[in-house]
Amino acid sequence: MLAFMFPGQGSQRPGMGRPWADHESWELVQEASEIAERDVARLLLDADAEELRDTRNAQLTTFVSSLMVLDAAERLGIEPSFCAGHSLGEYTALTASGVLGFDEGVRLVCERADAMHQAGIDNPGTMAAVLGLDDDQVEVACRRADADVWVANFNAPGQVVIAGSTEGVAAASAHAKELGAKKVMPLPVSGAFHTPFMTPARDRLRKAIAEANPRDCEVPVVSNVDALAHSEGSEWSSLLSAQLGSPVRWKHCLLTLAESGVTDLAELGPGGVLTGMAKRTLDGARTISVATPEDLDKLIEWVSATAPVAQQHEGEHLFAVERLVVSPAAGVFTPVGGIADGTLLEVGTVLGHIGEAEVRSPFAGVLQSYIAVDGERVTLRQPIAWLRTV
Repeated sequence: MLAFMFPGQGSQRPGMGRPWADHESWELVQEASEIAERDVARLLLDADAEELRDTRNAQLTTFVSSLMVLDAAERLGIEPSFCAGHSLGEYTALTASGVLGFDEGVRLVCERADAMHQAGIDNPGTMAAVLGLDDDQVEVACRRADADVWVANFNAPGQVVIAGSTEGVAAASAHAKELGAKKVMPLPVSGAFHTPFMTPARDRLRKAIAEANPRDCEVPVVSNVDALAHSEGSEWSSLLSAQLGSPVRWKHCLLTLAESGVTDLAELGPGGVLTGMAKRTLDGARTISVATPEDLDKLIEWVSATAPVAQQHEGEHLFAVERLVVSPAAGVFTPVGGIADGTLLEVGTVLGHIGEAEVRSPFAGVLQSYIAVDGERVTLRQPIAWLRTV
């Protein structure tokens, strides 16, 4: 089975949007700019490293970049069995699975980033990566510091992040080295994320999460808080609220995916940090990092090589000759008459309407079946139909 992974803050880099500027998935950037009332295109194309380091810019650009990659993968007909994301990436995973609509995801990420930025000003703190030391020993180092410092991320075996006050992190870092850590690296962040220092941000975010009204989903998302797969929308209000002040149990999320039968993990978005963590955590797992349009061909080959054709099951995943038509808007779907399974479609054929928006096929091919049914309320980018190219 295949899982999509989505990176968190820190994966952003200057110019990461340039390879996508001429790709059809770039339209998401304009939509995100209108929702966020921010010039996301400028941030993706022209912002320097210092500007992108700002939490408010880092989270929004990473979220939108990851969803561009997701949109491109969906246009190829590639779908996961599970989703998961690291910290901010959990919001991307929830948007990918339909728990959050695209507009809701953008608004929540903006609110989250603003809240975390302000919390970092009100409660100054920092973070550091501890390398080469067991999880338990890192926790011991934090306790021995006798200060405001906690484990913030369990990323992979021998890779743990601590966070708290500047003094607390310095003291815990010294104790970690005494306990045998190979290296302690300060991280360039503006706050002590995933610690009690984020309590004001959590309180502020609760209302925004409730207003987003998370929905049930068919593709489960593994939570950072408890490392369990969830598909009921009602569970995510408390999980997302708790996430800000709780450690990211990413290593445990990866182990849960493996225990659930996932053998293939594709990281969608800038950087390739999660791919490296998966390799360190899971023996024998197949991994791939997809960050640019050029990586899409590699993704097709990688997915197609998942298993011999004789072992592949109908509906398990789609292949290079198959394409998805996705919703251009949110609303109630109404199919047009006269188009049945097996109909040969041309580029631009109208398959139905969502309100006043036309659902047109961007591909030529044979309609295999509708995925959305007449009268179904769909979200932006939700699959409507799939076809086989000629």
